[in-house]
Order: sequence, then structure tokens, then C-alpha cells
Amino acid sequence: MNSVFKFFIPPDKKFQPLFEQSGKNLISISETLLLALSTNDLDQRNKHIKKIEQLERNGNKIRHAVFLGLSKSMITPFSREDIHTLISALYDIADHIRAAAISIEMFNILQLDKTMIKLANLLTEMCRDLDSALKELRNFKNKTIISDVCLRIYKGESKADQLCNLAVAGLFKTESNPIELIKQKELLQTLEMATDKCDDAANALEAILVKNS
Repeated sequence: MNSVFKFFIPPDKKFQPLFEQSGKNLISISETLLLALSTNDLDQRNKHIKKIEQLERNGNKIRHAVFLGLSKSMITPFSREDIHTLISALYDIADHIRAAAISIEMFNILQLDKTMIKLANLLTEMCRDLDSALKELRNFKNKTIISDVCLRIYKGESKADQLCNLAVAGLFKTESNPIELIKQKELLQTLEMATDKCDDAANALEAILVKNS
């Protein structure tokens, strides 16, 4: 029945380009966070953080463009609620990446350990996967790409949980400075929360996939 209705719906030229812009933006912001965490050059790190702030603003503009489109469109490629949930989840990823970057600068965190870089790597992989899945919303020709992406993201989020929990437990054993412990714990948990938001985006994609199968 869905396929019959789709025959009468014109190709989406409003929302799909915005979803794909959001996907590209997430790749850029996650890769920039990884660069910020990987460098020991403080000037370079600050430049990366400034770029992350700009990319987060770009994500917010894309989100508002989708909201505006929803308010003006009679016909949407899938339900308004699903579009709202998806673009909100995508923006939340960028927002948490920005929060992680800002905490590095605001708390003057100089000790960036391997777990933080591992979490940033995971986050980058998840964002690349989301970008691939978002492109498939254009015509749903290869639905297995979306389902495979969702599965990888769910596994990645579980791995991020484990990495974060082990790192925080290690901090309580090895870090004698309570202020430094709090700062590093905050950054680790913010990075992990960004992967949670990727999980939310995967949930939204899966819901769209089920309803449009």
C-alpha cells in the first residue's frame, strides 16, 4: 500500500538535501573533534575548537531549515513526527560534540588520554555511517544499508559505554587531584553521550525504515 501512495508523491527536493547536508556536517564536526583531541599543539587545538563551534551553528541552521520546511509543506516524504525526530537527533550529536570541545577549552584539560581519542574515533565512524544511511532516504533502493548502519551504531554505542565506564573507573584509582578527576570524567561522559545521540538517530532511521518498507 505504501508503494502505491508513493507513486503519487512528487520527489522530495526540500528535506532530503537538508538531511544530506546534516550528514556531511556531522562528518566534518566529528573529524575536527578527533583532530582537536589528537594534537598536542594548543594553538592548533584551539583552531579546531573554533571550527567545531562554527560547524555546530551550521547544524543548527540546517535543523531550523527543516522545521521551517515542515511548517510550510503540505506533503512530506515521510511523517512530520519522524522528520522532526530525525533532524533533532542529528543536531543533538553536533551539540554534544561542541559541548565536548568547549569543555576542553573551558576546563583547560591538558591531559587527553587514549580513551578520549578512541571515543572520538568511534564517534567519527558513527557519523560516517549516518551520512551513508541518510543518503539512502532519497529513494530507499538499498534498505539493507540503513539497517546495517543502525546495527553498527548500536554496537558502537555499547562499546563506547564500556570504554567510558572503564576509563572513569580508572580515573578514581589513579587520579589523585579531585579537580582534574572531575574535569576528565566530564569530558569522557560528554563524549559518550554524543555516541548515545548517534544511537537516537539510528532509532529514528530504523522507525522510518519500518514505516516505509
